[in-house]
Amino acid sequence: MADEQNQVITIDDTEYNTADLSENARNQVINLQVTDQEIVRVQQQLAIFQTARTAYARALSDELPKKEIKKEVKKETKKRVKPE
Repeated sequence: MADEQNQVITIDDTEYNTADLSENARNQVINLQVTDQEIVRVQQQLAIFQTARTAYARALSDELPKKEIKKEVKKETKKRVKPE
């Protein structure tokens, strides 16, 4: 508890001793810290899900029938316009 009373936080380039803040302000600081931790946790989960999605897509691609690539030479015929 003594460490919390001597904790200094920086908000908008200004340092504040948390012991000098109101109880409501200290609660808001805690809310911000919890929210920041949750954002980090969700970002880590997102990275896991994106990695899994890539693996699933690759596995699906491996299971799909392979297409044969055929090179076809197309001859285009030019139509001549007859003058009337």
